[in-house]
Amino acid sequence: MNSSEMTHIHNVPLEPLDIISGFEVRPGFFGTMGATLIPCGVSFTTQSHGATSCELLLFHKSEDEPYAVLKFPENYKIGCVYSMIVFYLDITDVEYAYRLDGPFDERQGFRFDSKRILLDPYAKAVSGQSNWGYNKNYNRGYRARVVRSNFDWGTAYHANIPMEDLVIYETHVRGFTNDRSSGVSHPGTFRGLREKIPYLKELGINAVELMPIFEFDEMRDARVVNDRKLLDYWGYNPVCFFAPNTSFAAFSEDNQEGRELKLLIKALHDNGMEIILDVVFNHTAEGNEMGPCFSFKGFDNNIYYLLTPDGHYYNFSGCGNTLNCNHPVVQQMILDCLRYWATEYRVDGFRFDLATILGRNEDGSPMNQPPLLRTLAFDSILGNVKLIAEAWDAGGLYQVGSFPSWKRWAEWNGRYRDDMRRFLKGDSGCAAIAAQRIIGSPDLYDPIHRGLNASVNFLTCHDGFTLYDLYSYNVKHNEDNGWNNTDGTDDNNSWNCGAEGDTDNEEIRALRMRMIKNACAVLLCSRGTPMFLSGDEFGDTRFGNNNPYCQDNIISWLDWTLLAKNQDLFRFFQYMIQFRKDHPVIRKNLEASLTGLPYASIHGVRPNEPDYSPDSHVICVLFAGYDPAKAKEDLVYLAVNTYWEPVTLTLPPLPNGLNWKIAVNTGDPVQNYFSRGHMPGAERNIPMKERSVIVLEV
Repeated sequence: MNSSEMTHIHNVPLEPLDIISGFEVRPGFFGTMGATLIPCGVSFTTQSHGATSCELLLFHKSEDEPYAVLKFPENYKIGCVYSMIVFYLDITDVEYAYRLDGPFDERQGFRFDSKRILLDPYAKAVSGQSNWGYNKNYNRGYRARVVRSNFDWGTAYHANIPMEDLVIYETHVRGFTNDRSSGVSHPGTFRGLREKIPYLKELGINAVELMPIFEFDEMRDARVVNDRKLLDYWGYNPVCFFAPNTSFAAFSEDNQEGRELKLLIKALHDNGMEIILDVVFNHTAEGNEMGPCFSFKGFDNNIYYLLTPDGHYYNFSGCGNTLNCNHPVVQQMILDCLRYWATEYRVDGFRFDLATILGRNEDGSPMNQPPLLRTLAFDSILGNVKLIAEAWDAGGLYQVGSFPSWKRWAEWNGRYRDDMRRFLKGDSGCAAIAAQRIIGSPDLYDPIHRGLNASVNFLTCHDGFTLYDLYSYNVKHNEDNGWNNTDGTDDNNSWNCGAEGDTDNEEIRALRMRMIKNACAVLLCSRGTPMFLSGDEFGDTRFGNNNPYCQDNIISWLDWTLLAKNQDLFRFFQYMIQFRKDHPVIRKNLEASLTGLPYASIHGVRPNEPDYSPDSHVICVLFAGYDPAKAKEDLVYLAVNTYWEPVTLTLPPLPNGLNWKIAVNTGDPVQNYFSRGHMPGAERNIPMKERSVIVLEV
């Protein structure tokens, strides 16, 4: 139902029927949750299964006390839904919230309080959050604003990029451009990110994955450590799922919240890039029994959260509470939310934080066919939207390779990260499993049951070391977080190459650059969707901090001066991304190669002789197929030597007319990569330097 239909039923204008607290009102649109703007007023709709009464609070903009309290009459309630149209409101001056009355019995899960101001769970904008590092809602309660949905997408059409063709770039809106070195006019904002689109296009990535941009409370657990203010910087503490974070906007967007984000998304689409949002449906910022009550606890605590039999909060998220995702009410809210972001913001995909929680039953046990995951997989609106699961949670449920998928869900392949990190730094006994990871992890993702696009491969992400730090630190250095270096994982599978942290030793610095290039080449030559962390392409560092969730400073902000310093590294990333695009055989099975070679085969120092012994450190993978689009063979040979000694590599023979050419050799001290037409030919036996990668094509 559009706005015109909402005010005219069978061409009869809607008229007020009652007066409540001096306002002309009538029953609203019970099937449309949230605040819906119509030509002559606003329809306010909310729900609660346990409440005995509900009040709508109206505030003048920025004032602490409501100027009007409208109690919903009984005939303004159907089932558990309250709905009221309030006529003739000036939305530019109105903020709203709710108060609900009902039983208070913590053991039964009821936390109703008639004096508590509550944020609409379906709020499209949250007031009082627009100044980063300042929250005026603690004492007064959160309020919402009414949003005009008037962004004109025109006839813009963005082609759905196949999963296997994506190269995903994970970043944080604020951290990407907030350092002065970024050179943007609006640092730390959606606009600032939009200013960097030419850079992203030059790099060659075609998907940007944003860390949480839902309204969150960065001031939660704010503290001072060593004279530095620490905030909940990452944003994994949602306040409202439907509202964009207003502190990421460069300018005030009152009643048009999200416009800058929409402009960013449209610009990304216009430049051939998709956008993926990191969404947090596993918990909220309300925390446990000691946490605040500002929304969900006050509406239906026993519905929105997983509770123990005595009314305490299950904590599978590690953040105090756990959303009850498979309760029908919560399931519907999540579906409505994702549909909203897919239609209103044209979002292309979602990465679900701690996604195994979405598959837990109301008693916390994992379900075989979770209703929510199945619903999302088959929803029509979400039909072309990427669904990517972080297939584990803080409760110990680890489902990498077994996440319920219906061939729709992909996964962050944590096994790829862990196995390949060990192999690349030279650990023994890793060759066999590394080969599986490179060819798409068929041991985890059966192509028949999971398809060929289930694995999102990554070596780095927001959580853990950057790629530079992976080869600069043996251990984490999280002292600045204020927890005596006890936070963050100790299982990093890193190697400092001979010195902990920064060093003037040129040999060590050169080795680190080679190790980074090795990692880049292997990642972009692996089957599955590659993803890397922003800044990895120019050697950004977090100074050994592998858990900078609270660091709103240079530890987390990208240092763009490193782009000029490590320009060669940037060019290598750029080259490898383009190489992947140029060779579809890496990404998918083509037509069978006329050479008779299989789609993917594993080799060792000698062809067809993979060495899986504990002391083996050499793995070679050959991808082969016929590319009908180019009417030619597409053959790519990836050779990885993680040993500390050089080896001699014997290449697989090719039919007459085909010859191997060296595209990449990270062990070449003069030139690491070669453009097409300038690739040197490869002899049958070629020397391969220690700790290096060679990539060949025909």
